Amino acid sequence: MANDDRIKTIPRGTPESAAMLANVKRALSITAALNRLTFNEADEVRVLFSELIGKPVDEGFLLIPPFYTTGGVDIRVGRNVFINQNCTFYDLGGLDIADDVMIGPNVSLMTSGHPIEPARRRDGVVARPIVIGKNVWIAAGATVIGGVTVGENSVIAAGSVVTRDVPANTLVAGNPASVVRSIAD
Repeated sequence: MANDDRIKTIPRGTPESAAMLANVKRALSITAALNRLTFNEADEVRVLFSELIGKPVDEGFLLIPPFYTTGGVDIRVGRNVFINQNCTFYDLGGLDIADDVMIGPNVSLMTSGHPIEPARRRDGVVARPIVIGKNVWIAAGATVIGGVTVGENSVIAAGSVVTRDVPANTLVAGNPASVVRSIAD
């Protein structure tokens, strides 16, 4: 994984680190406003979420606040995406969500972390992208870790921790998540 060109490293005390912190502050301001909205204010939620990610979302996009993120600008959202309440997206590594994805409550999509070695742990941030394919359902309380691709039509069972790629058309469950069965129409 060390040679993976999808890894982004931001060392502490650098201009990149300062830019990341500025973006975190921007995101916290926008999400604070977004989190004052209710389910009945879906149009306003879409406006603020579009501002957060820097791109308009379609009319089929629905997010139920509260919602938390560390940046927003590295989130890409397809059409007809549903995000339930209390989700957390750490998007520094890049977070691609395809069309028709459903994300349950309390889901965490975590693209960033820190070096594992104790002596380097505070040296900076390490991030890897998450790619979620079309028509995926991520059930309540699941966590997806950076570097993972979730294949189209797949389901991640409630409470699962996904640390490896999920093949298309499968149900995965557990910690760490593993394939339970194939999903057929």
